[in-house]
Amino acid sequence: MSSGREDPEGESWLAATRASYDADAADYAEETRNLLAELPPEQEVMALFAEWVRAQGGGPVADVGCGPGRITAHLRDLGVDAFGIDLSPRMIEVARREHPGLRFEVGSMTRLGLADGELAALLAWYSIMHVPDDAIGEVFAGFRRVLRPGGLLLLGFHVGETASPEPQDTDESRPDGYGHRRRPGQVATWLDETGFTVETHPTLTSAARTLGGVLLARR
Repeated sequence: MSSGREDPEGESWLAATRASYDADAADYAEETRNLLAELPPEQEVMALFAEWVRAQGGGPVADVGCGPGRITAHLRDLGVDAFGIDLSPRMIEVARREHPGLRFEVGSMTRLGLADGELAALLAWYSIMHVPDDAIGEVFAGFRRVLRPGGLLLLGFHVGETASPEPQDTDESRPDGYGHRRRPGQVATWLDETGFTVETHPTLTSAARTLGGVLLARR
């Protein structure tokens, strides 16, 4: 769901990210269509996440930065009441076309249009890579706001020694400078400062074939 507002000053990264994925939506969907099937460790993480959500009674789960909806659809197949939110209207068009009957909405992770405590869980799978350091606190606070007490947050992110932006692949159509790599410990600290309780943060091979981090936290 879009707020209908222009990006405020200091959030030009949102406009750049949106424009890039709007331009590349169809190709990106094709490139990533079978990616999960090629990465058993990520399948295991999704299965555990679905099990945790069901064990705490289920409820709505937001896939924030859902892209063409492949993870949203996979979670639904695992029995999770998942829906997708993405900054790119073109990505949402692709998701709705490829996964008819599922819920997909245009929206920004910096201003989630969801009620306080609405969600049982929230997934941000390699989507915080575009968020600069000075906006991470706001994003995580927004995630916490929409989760119910005890609600789960699952993050997937690219791991690196520095928060300096680095390209994640050789595709020059991706937005320049918005591929942040971060240490799991730093991400855990940011979550702790926002009021989350971090429960685990293993590493695995990421969607970009580099070292990735997975971090589970609870509101």
